[in-house]
Amino acid sequence: MTAGSSQQAHIIVLGNEKGGSGKSTTAMHVCIGLLRLGYRVGTIDLDARQGTFTRYMANRFEYIARNKLAMPSPVHFPIEKSKAPTVEEQEQQDHDFFMMAIDELTHATDFIVIDTPGSDTYLGQLAHSYADTLITPMNDSFIDLDVLARIDSGTQAVKGPSIYTKMVTEQREKKKSRDGHNLDWIVMRNRLSSLDARNKREVGELLEQISELYGFRLAPGFGERVIFRELFLKGMTLLDMKEDPEHKMTMSAISARQEVRELLRSIAPETIKGYPARK
Repeated sequence: MTAGSSQQAHIIVLGNEKGGSGKSTTAMHVCIGLLRLGYRVGTIDLDARQGTFTRYMANRFEYIARNKLAMPSPVHFPIEKSKAPTVEEQEQQDHDFFMMAIDELTHATDFIVIDTPGSDTYLGQLAHSYADTLITPMNDSFIDLDVLARIDSGTQAVKGPSIYTKMVTEQREKKKSRDGHNLDWIVMRNRLSSLDARNKREVGELLEQISELYGFRLAPGFGERVIFRELFLKGMTLLDMKEDPEHKMTMSAISARQEVRELLRSIAPETIKGYPARK
């Protein structure tokens, strides 16, 4: 089976209602990773007011043009929240713009990568309900674990799902009702540190419990590295560095690039869309 054999694009949503988890960085690396594997990719930024994903993409377009580089880039749509006078009108406009972007991309691409706001919004919920794969980056701490579940402070027992997990469950059911398909939910542990091994182990054990309760699987995330911030200014990713005339591959960069490749393996695009046709 070759890429493009399925008529509609597979939608990958980056979601987490807590800011600073690395959604935009992850979205960019997933997008460019899929492009470099040979798939056709479109991207949508639903957090256009904050605009990190869109600025990242704009930096890429400018850097490529300025340096005359032959690097792959997606078709990109930023969508701003409607400013209509009533909530009903806002949601209708948001829905219409979202569906227009999906319709534009779904038959022209293999994958659509969507970055969502770090807060509860109608657009964010809508994207979750259309996700085929949901990736939730989370910082490796007990504070960020609260995004997924309520934890008893004394016993560290799981008391129940968080507001975000409840929202994912609700949108999962909407998707199942609409198209009969299941949502593949991936949680990735970002900013892993080699320090505080006990804390890391305890968070890991709790995540295993929560994953069984609420139906997600765990994937390796990205370490805390300066290189990610440096690459943002040029719109580059770790998968571009061999072609970037201004960057040298350090051991840290090589390790970080391997982390990106491990995430792509967890997504397993070849099982979703087949292998890209050779050009």
